[in-house]
Amino acid sequence: MFLGLLITGMVSLGLASSEDAMRTIATSPGLMFGAIIAQFAVVIGLTAGFRRLSSAAAMGLFLLYSALTGVTMSVVFLVYTASSIANVFFITGGMFGGLALFGTITKKDLTGVGATVGMGLWGLILVGIVNMFVQSSALNMALSVVTVVIFAGLTAYDAQKIRMLALQSADGPSEESSKSAVYGALSLYLDFINMFWALLRLFGDRRE
Repeated sequence: MFLGLLITGMVSLGLASSEDAMRTIATSPGLMFGAIIAQFAVVIGLTAGFRRLSSAAAMGLFLLYSALTGVTMSVVFLVYTASSIANVFFITGGMFGGLALFGTITKKDLTGVGATVGMGLWGLILVGIVNMFVQSSALNMALSVVTVVIFAGLTAYDAQKIRMLALQSADGPSEESSKSAVYGALSLYLDFINMFWALLRLFGDRRE
């Protein structure tokens, strides 16, 4: 997961530091749309091909997804100030670390939490689609708050699930456990990215 975030950050910062690259992104909506479609395709390929993919192929797709996310996230530098992006990143890191630690060490079964926030995620997606047409700023703010809550719950749940998978693989690494590790990294990576986006919408300072 750390490697994925590192790649995302390097790609995003690399593009943001190039005026030509940012000009191309800003004036080529098709390029950004293509990157988003590619992200969906990679995630679908990873989840649908769990049993057929090797652990190396799964890792390659995860790193490709991380790089594509860096491309799509580079636009935040056009909208928000660099200082507020850095502040929100550290806030997200602190929240994520605490929640992941809680999910890892708690003895409470978080399966119910996972099911609840999972259903809430579907509701969040549906309301988000509706708001694409309504364009309500108040609803958008509420969605950001709910997004933080949902992915906070998912972070703790996913961390606990990964710990259980690790305990089941205590006899040693295998191809199956290696693939499970990649999918666990992807889950936590998505939790972090979505929490970061939501917090940035709530607390980020927009450029004038």
